[in-house]
Amino acid sequence: MLATEALLSSPQAPDEGLAASLEPLKPLVEITIFAVLFYAVLRFLWATRGSTLLKGLLVVLVAVLVAAFLLIRTFALDRVAWLAEQLGPSVALGLVVVFHPEIRRAIVHLGDAKMFRTLFRSDTKVVPRLLRAISRLSEDKTGALIAIEREASLSELSENGHLLDAELNSYLLESIFFPKSPLHDGGVVVRDDRIVAASCLFPLSQNTDVDKRLGTRHRAALGLSEETDAFVLVVSEETGSVSTASGGKLDHGLTLAQLEAQLNELYGNKKSKASP
Repeated sequence: MLATEALLSSPQAPDEGLAASLEPLKPLVEITIFAVLFYAVLRFLWATRGSTLLKGLLVVLVAVLVAAFLLIRTFALDRVAWLAEQLGPSVALGLVVVFHPEIRRAIVHLGDAKMFRTLFRSDTKVVPRLLRAISRLSEDKTGALIAIEREASLSELSENGHLLDAELNSYLLESIFFPKSPLHDGGVVVRDDRIVAASCLFPLSQNTDVDKRLGTRHRAALGLSEETDAFVLVVSEETGSVSTASGGKLDHGLTLAQLEAQLNELYGNKKSKASP
């Protein structure tokens, strides 16, 4: 009877025992949380690589916070500490409101991280559709410029073109690059299995060692691959030859078999199946 009353009078005892047993794991949990936050911030900055204002603001904000913390701790500035506690939430909310488009874009790109794509990878029809389009464009000697987004965001380039957000298929690509199409000038941005935008302007390579015979499309493909990790496809309108640019390197005069091998390696496919 006394034992039962003792258990009833101390219902928190099992929880306290569990908390005590988990106490050694607290540092590991805290380190994991900080590591995830640090990764999210780095990913955010990478996804918004062109936002100079945002990066500068973040650097200034971190510097101010560190300086304020050191001053408060060194000189025991209680009133300043109280003011910081009162203003901190308002400042954080204001930053979220001002930069909510960039934050939303960064969160989207967090879901596109390489580790998640590896875990949830499924068969893609992108490769055969790209091959079919490139084959026809090359045969007809129709110029084309296609950038496939990888880790670095191409959102800023997409926003400077005409947004489409359409399913990638060979017929749509051929229609975009048809010489009389209003969208045939510039490049196409592809993200996963979607055509994000068309008629986008890519940065031209300033490399003086580049072959002078290369046209604007090839220089644009090379320039984009120098500034980002995008994989860029080019079809020459003069010769119909197929080229790719990646990591600041241009592979010129590829066969369809060679292009298929590069695309399969890019998307992690063992083989591709025909699809329109």
